[in-house]
Amino acid sequence: MTRLTVTDLSCARGGIPVLDRVSFAVDAGQALVLRGPNGIGKTTLLRTLAGLQPALAGTVDLPEEEAAYASHADGIKATLTVEENLAFWAQLYGSAVPESVYDAFDLTTLRLRAAGTLSAGQKRRLGLARLGVIGRKVLFLDEPTVSLDTRSVGLFADYLRDTHLAAGGIAVIATHIDLGLDAPVLDLTPFKASATMAGASDEAFL
Repeated sequence: MTRLTVTDLSCARGGIPVLDRVSFAVDAGQALVLRGPNGIGKTTLLRTLAGLQPALAGTVDLPEEEAAYASHADGIKATLTVEENLAFWAQLYGSAVPESVYDAFDLTTLRLRAAGTLSAGQKRRLGLARLGVIGRKVLFLDEPTVSLDTRSVGLFADYLRDTHLAAGGIAVIATHIDLGLDAPVLDLTPFKASATMAGASDEAFL
Protein backbone atom coordinates (compact mmCIF):
# COMPACT_ATOMS: atom_id res chain seq x y z
CA MET A 1 0.00 0.00 0.00
CA THR A 2 1.30 3.45 -0.91
CA ARG A 3 2.53 5.56 2.00
CA LEU A 4 4.54 8.79 2.18
CA THR A 5 6.76 9.19 5.24
CA VAL A 6 8.84 12.33 5.82
CA THR A 7 11.31 12.33 8.71
CA ASP A 8 13.32 15.31 10.03
CA LEU A 9 13.49 16.90 6.58
CA SER A 10 15.47 20.13 6.20
CA CYS A 11 15.54 22.00 2.91
CA ALA A 12 16.95 25.18 1.40
CA ARG A 13 16.17 27.75 -1.26
CA GLY A 14 19.11 29.22 -3.14
CA GLY A 15 21.48 27.53 -0.71
CA ILE A 16 19.82 29.18 2.30
CA PRO A 17 18.00 26.90 4.80
CA VAL A 18 14.28 27.69 5.01
CA LEU A 19 12.71 24.68 6.78
CA ASP A 20 14.16 22.42 9.46
CA ARG A 21 13.14 18.97 10.74
CA VAL A 22 9.77 18.63 9.04
CA SER A 23 8.12 15.28 9.79
CA PHE A 24 4.77 13.82 8.76
CA ALA A 25 3.16 10.75 7.20
CA VAL A 26 0.33 10.41 4.68
CA ASP A 27 -1.36 7.08 3.98
CA ALA A 28 -3.02 5.87 0.81
CA GLY A 29 -6.30 7.64 0.15
CA GLN A 30 -5.33 10.69 2.20
CA ALA A 31 -4.35 14.29 1.50
CA LEU A 32 -2.32 16.81 3.48
CA VAL A 33 -2.70 20.57 3.14
CA LEU A 34 0.38 22.77 3.67
CA ARG A 35 -0.16 26.24 5.04
CA GLY A 36 2.01 29.13 6.16
CA PRO A 37 2.86 32.72 5.25
CA ASN A 38 4.35 33.64 1.89
CA GLY A 39 8.02 32.75 1.77
CA ILE A 40 7.89 30.15 4.52
CA GLY A 41 9.04 27.44 2.10
CA LYS A 42 5.96 25.59 0.86
CA THR A 43 7.22 25.43 -2.73
CA THR A 44 10.72 24.49 -1.59
CA LEU A 45 9.32 21.67 0.52
CA LEU A 46 7.17 20.33 -2.32
CA ARG A 47 10.09 20.41 -4.76
CA THR A 48 12.28 18.60 -2.24
CA LEU A 49 9.60 15.96 -1.59
CA ALA A 50 9.25 15.39 -5.34
CA GLY A 51 13.00 14.89 -5.73
CA LEU A 52 13.52 18.01 -7.83
CA GLN A 53 16.13 19.33 -5.42
CA PRO A 54 18.22 17.66 -2.72
CA ALA A 55 17.38 17.85 0.97
CA LEU A 56 19.84 19.28 3.47
CA ALA A 57 18.98 16.49 5.89
CA GLY A 58 16.28 13.95 6.65
CA THR A 59 14.50 11.37 4.56
CA VAL A 60 11.54 11.08 2.21
CA ASP A 61 10.20 7.56 1.90
CA LEU A 62 7.77 6.87 -0.95
CA PRO A 63 7.52 4.32 -3.77
CA GLU A 64 9.95 4.94 -6.62
CA GLU A 65 8.53 6.46 -9.80
CA GLU A 66 5.21 7.18 -8.10
CA ALA A 67 5.51 10.95 -7.54
CA ALA A 68 4.53 13.92 -9.69
CA TYR A 69 4.91 17.64 -9.03
CA ALA A 70 2.59 20.31 -10.44
CA SER A 71 3.24 24.01 -9.93
CA HIS A 72 1.75 27.25 -11.23
CA ALA A 73 2.93 26.47 -14.77
CA ASP A 74 0.34 24.75 -16.94
CA GLY A 75 2.93 22.76 -18.89
CA ILE A 76 0.96 22.79 -22.14
CA LYS A 77 2.01 23.19 -25.76
CA ALA A 78 0.15 26.12 -27.31
CA THR A 79 0.11 24.77 -30.89
CA LEU A 80 -1.35 21.39 -29.90
CA THR A 81 -5.03 20.79 -29.30
CA VAL A 82 -6.40 19.78 -25.91
CA GLU A 83 -6.52 16.15 -27.07
CA GLU A 84 -3.00 16.30 -28.43
CA ASN A 85 -1.63 17.80 -25.22
CA LEU A 86 -3.12 15.04 -23.11
CA ALA A 87 -1.99 12.40 -25.59
CA PHE A 88 1.55 13.80 -25.39
CA TRP A 89 1.64 13.45 -21.61
CA ALA A 90 0.08 10.00 -21.72
CA GLN A 91 2.68 8.82 -24.22
CA LEU A 92 5.48 10.32 -22.13
CA TYR A 93 4.35 8.33 -19.09
CA GLY A 94 3.38 5.19 -20.99
CA SER A 95 -0.29 5.47 -20.15
CA ALA A 96 -3.60 6.17 -21.87
CA VAL A 97 -6.00 9.13 -21.73
CA PRO A 98 -9.18 8.03 -19.94
CA GLU A 99 -12.30 9.52 -21.47
CA SER A 100 -13.46 10.46 -18.00
CA VAL A 101 -10.72 13.08 -17.71
CA TYR A 102 -12.47 15.34 -20.24
CA ASP A 103 -15.64 15.47 -18.14
CA ALA A 104 -13.75 15.71 -14.87
CA PHE A 105 -12.01 18.92 -15.97
CA ASP A 106 -14.80 20.27 -18.21
CA LEU A 107 -12.76 19.88 -21.40
CA THR A 108 -15.19 17.89 -23.55
CA THR A 109 -16.23 20.82 -25.77
CA LEU A 110 -12.63 22.01 -26.01
CA ARG A 111 -11.03 18.79 -27.22
CA LEU A 112 -10.15 20.08 -30.69
CA ARG A 113 -9.22 23.61 -29.64
CA ALA A 114 -5.57 24.67 -29.84
CA ALA A 115 -4.32 25.18 -26.30
CA GLY A 116 -2.98 28.61 -27.19
CA THR A 117 -6.53 29.86 -27.83
CA LEU A 118 -7.83 28.88 -24.39
CA SER A 119 -8.56 31.29 -21.56
CA ALA A 120 -6.29 31.31 -18.49
CA GLY A 121 -8.78 29.20 -16.55
CA GLN A 122 -9.22 26.72 -19.39
CA LYS A 123 -5.46 26.37 -19.74
CA ARG A 124 -5.24 25.73 -16.02
CA ARG A 125 -7.86 22.99 -16.22
CA LEU A 126 -5.94 21.40 -19.09
CA GLY A 127 -2.73 21.61 -17.10
CA LEU A 128 -4.37 19.92 -14.14
CA ALA A 129 -5.96 17.29 -16.39
CA ARG A 130 -2.41 15.98 -16.93
CA LEU A 131 -2.70 14.54 -13.44
CA GLY A 132 -5.47 12.30 -14.70
CA VAL A 133 -3.34 10.70 -17.42
CA ILE A 134 0.13 10.26 -15.93
CA GLY A 135 -0.85 7.51 -13.49
CA ARG A 136 1.20 8.69 -10.51
CA LYS A 137 0.04 7.76 -7.00
CA VAL A 138 1.65 10.64 -5.06
CA LEU A 139 0.88 14.20 -6.16
CA PHE A 140 2.74 17.25 -4.88
CA LEU A 141 0.61 20.25 -5.81
CA ASP A 142 1.74 23.86 -5.48
CA GLU A 143 -1.24 26.30 -5.48
CA PRO A 144 -3.09 24.17 -8.07
CA THR A 145 -6.20 26.36 -8.21
CA VAL A 146 -4.51 29.53 -9.51
CA SER A 147 -6.66 31.12 -12.28
CA LEU A 148 -9.63 28.86 -11.53
CA ASP A 149 -13.13 30.16 -10.83
CA THR A 150 -15.24 28.73 -8.00
CA ARG A 151 -16.87 26.08 -10.19
CA SER A 152 -13.53 24.90 -11.56
CA VAL A 153 -12.06 24.73 -8.06
CA GLY A 154 -14.97 22.44 -7.21
CA LEU A 155 -14.26 20.24 -10.23
CA PHE A 156 -10.63 19.89 -9.20
CA ALA A 157 -11.55 19.10 -5.60
CA ASP A 158 -14.04 16.48 -6.83
CA TYR A 159 -11.34 14.88 -8.98
CA LEU A 160 -8.91 14.72 -6.06
CA ARG A 161 -11.46 13.27 -3.65
CA ASP A 162 -13.54 10.99 -5.89
CA THR A 163 -10.91 9.78 -8.34
CA HIS A 164 -7.33 10.18 -7.11
CA LEU A 165 -7.77 9.65 -3.37
CA ALA A 166 -10.60 7.16 -3.81
CA ALA A 167 -8.21 4.97 -5.84
CA GLY A 168 -5.64 4.97 -3.02
CA GLY A 169 -3.62 7.97 -4.16
CA ILE A 170 -1.93 10.59 -1.99
CA ALA A 171 -1.90 14.37 -2.38
CA VAL A 172 0.21 16.98 -0.59
CA ILE A 173 -1.17 20.40 -1.46
CA ALA A 174 0.08 23.92 -0.78
CA THR A 175 -3.01 26.10 -0.98
CA HIS A 176 -4.79 28.92 0.80
CA ILE A 177 -8.10 27.83 -0.77
CA ASP A 178 -10.50 25.57 1.10
CA LEU A 179 -10.94 22.61 -1.24
CA GLY A 180 -13.51 20.97 1.00
CA LEU A 181 -11.34 17.90 1.48
CA ASP A 182 -11.31 15.88 4.67
CA ALA A 183 -7.61 16.50 5.12
CA PRO A 184 -5.39 17.64 7.99
CA VAL A 185 -3.53 20.94 7.73
CA LEU A 186 0.20 21.24 8.44
CA ASP A 187 1.30 24.77 9.34
CA LEU A 188 4.96 25.11 8.36
CA THR A 189 5.60 28.15 10.55
CA PRO A 190 7.03 26.12 13.47
CA PHE A 191 9.52 24.50 11.07
CA LYS A 192 11.09 27.76 9.88
CA ALA A 193 14.87 27.39 9.95
CA SER A 194 16.42 29.24 12.86
CA ALA A 195 18.96 32.00 12.44
CA THR A 196 21.58 29.69 13.97
CA MET A 197 21.49 27.38 10.96
CA ALA A 198 24.22 28.07 8.41
CA GLY A 199 22.95 30.90 6.22
CA ALA A 200 19.49 30.93 7.79
CA SER A 201 18.03 34.40 8.22
CA ASP A 202 15.30 36.61 6.88
CA GLU A 203 17.38 37.01 3.72
CA ALA A 204 15.94 33.64 2.70
CA PHE A 205 12.62 35.34 2.09
CA LEU A 206 13.83 38.35 0.07
